[in-house]
Amino acid sequence: MQQAVRAIKREVKDLVVITDVCLCEYTSHGHCGLVDGDEILNDPTLDLLARMALSHAKAGADIVAPSDMMDGRVAAIRALLDHNGRSNTPILSYAVKYASGYYGPFREAAESAPAFGDRRSHQMDPANAREALREVEQDLEEGADIIMVKPAGPYLDIIRMLRERHSIPLAAYQVSGEFSALMAAGRLGWLDLSRVMMESLIGIRRAGADIILTYFAKEAAKLL
Repeated sequence: MQQAVRAIKREVKDLVVITDVCLCEYTSHGHCGLVDGDEILNDPTLDLLARMALSHAKAGADIVAPSDMMDGRVAAIRALLDHNGRSNTPILSYAVKYASGYYGPFREAAESAPAFGDRRSHQMDPANAREALREVEQDLEEGADIIMVKPAGPYLDIIRMLRERHSIPLAAYQVSGEFSALMAAGRLGWLDLSRVMMESLIGIRRAGADIILTYFAKEAAKLL
C-alpha cells in the first residue's frame, strides 16, 4: 500500500489519494483485527490500525479511511497522526458498515473472506437503523472528518437519515455486489446498463451522499 501511494504521488501529484486502513487483507485468518482463538480483540488492534494509518500518511496519503469497524479506532488514529505532525490529515471513517452479503465478489477476488466465523460481531446488523446514529456520533466525537455508509444501494434510508441529522461530508460505497448485479443483468440484455448505472448513482446522490465510491467510476465519468 505504501509503495503504491508513493508511486502514484510521483506520477500524478495533484491526485487525491485515500487509503483503506484495515488488517483483513494482511492476516491469514482474514479478520479485521487481532484474534485470540475465535475472539476478535478490539482494543489491542487499535494501536496497529493507528500505526498503519500513520505509515500511509507518511507515504503521501491525503486521507486515511479506517474500514475495520473496531470501536475507538478513529480516536486512536487521530491521536497518533496529531502526535506525529499530521493534524491536517483527514479521516474518512467507515462509520456505518453493515455485515452484508453484497461484499461477496470483492472478498472472492481479494481472497479476504474470514477463515472462520464472520464479521457480525463488529459490522452492523442490516435490520438495525438506530445503531447507525450511535456509530456516527461516536466517530464524530473521536475526530472523523468524513463518514461513510457501506453498502450504498440497500441503505439509502440510512444515508438520508444521516444527512438530515449531520452537515459533515457524507460518503457512500456502492460495493462489488451492487456493481456485479447490474453488470450481469446488462450483459444478459435484461437492462440498459448505462442508464441503470447512472440511475443507481443518482439515487445515492439524491439520498444525500456528497461522495460516492463505486466500481462504475470511470464509466460514469465518461458519460458525465
